[in-house]
Amino acid sequence: MVPLRDDNPTRITPYITYALIAINIVVFIFELQLTPPALEQFFHLYAVVPRELTASLEGINVGQPVPEWLTLFTSQFLHGGFLHVAGNMLFLWIFGNNIEDQLGHIKFIIFYLACGALAALAQWFFSAGSEIPSLGASGAIAGVMGAYVLRFPKAQILTLVPLGFFLTTFRIPAVFFLGFWFVQQAFYGIASLNAPANIGMEGGGVAYWAHAGGFVFGAILGPLLGLFSQVEDNS
Repeated sequence: MVPLRDDNPTRITPYITYALIAINIVVFIFELQLTPPALEQFFHLYAVVPRELTASLEGINVGQPVPEWLTLFTSQFLHGGFLHVAGNMLFLWIFGNNIEDQLGHIKFIIFYLACGALAALAQWFFSAGSEIPSLGASGAIAGVMGAYVLRFPKAQILTLVPLGFFLTTFRIPAVFFLGFWFVQQAFYGIASLNAPANIGMEGGGVAYWAHAGGFVFGAILGPLLGLFSQVEDNS
């Protein structure tokens, strides 16, 4: 199930959404130039390493040149593979423009980065002793999706669905499409508590708590930043 572009109109050009997509792609291209050891070091330096963040919060010097709190933001621009970055940028392209239109450029970038940082903290909370770097824009984009489902619950999401060897499209209301996605992330997050070696960040896979947490924080922060404001000047 892959969402395609929605048909909600925007009143402003979503410069921030486009810029975020561009920055993520540029950083990923840079990652491709690194040797495996250099890439591992790069991730360890700029991604969230829960164990080091825990030590930092306890006042212990972990000996890293980049402050651990800063990785809550830098990690949002790192990705572990083509599918990882492509999937995230697809969802950001689909949902980001409408939320940027509602919040305006400045509030949107604050919203986006805050959701990403809070999502990373949600994942950290459930895996504070992990040494596996947590990275990706998924938490921030989950926040965008949480705001989207509140603001546009009846929007029809054009969805590509495989049926055997064939592909077809359906229009699914956002509240069902994104609601199902959130329940799925929360379910896998709970499952990861009982099977950390196989599911979730401990297995080097998907940080489900970051997804679910980002979604919730987006639904909270969006209205606080004016998601439902009818102010004409939205820039």
